[in-house]
Amino acid sequence: MRTGISHRSAWFSQTFWRSRAQAGASCPAQMVGDFVLQNGCLRMRVCARSRAAGDEFMNQIIDTIEKEQQKSDAKAFSVGDSVRVHTRVVEGDKERIQIFAGVVIGRKGRGLNETFTVRRISYGEGVERVFPLHSPRIAKVEVEKQGRSRRARLNYLRTRKGKEATAVRE
Repeated sequence: MRTGISHRSAWFSQTFWRSRAQAGASCPAQMVGDFVLQNGCLRMRVCARSRAAGDEFMNQIIDTIEKEQQKSDAKAFSVGDSVRVHTRVVEGDKERIQIFAGVVIGRKGRGLNETFTVRRISYGEGVERVFPLHSPRIAKVEVEKQGRSRRARLNYLRTRKGKEATAVRE
């Protein structure tokens, strides 16, 4: 039974030091080694005995991989703005752009997992759709009109009827 580190960190530690021993390198007492990610973005030292260092190490690797997949051209918009979200829709072998226009009523998450909710009134019925911000299915987000909101989530718009359901303080 291994204590203090996860089984993945233990496996990494064992294989790392086994390969170092075969190469003729000496193993220090506290078992500290360098690990280089394949793309060369991340260099850090890993202590195989401490769980906190192993967790921090995995978090930094995950953050590096997520940073590569994030969109750099994501437009800045906030809650209360009227936006037009251009989404890519695949039908058979053809791809087209579909536009969903409405008011941003909330943003949630951080990093690659960040999402935003857009609400619109369609034929007298309220429709909400949640979009991942960094999804490859989103072509672009256009801000039609900026709204002034003093809240992080505009759930009160759900109870409003008619034109006032789309009116955010202007």
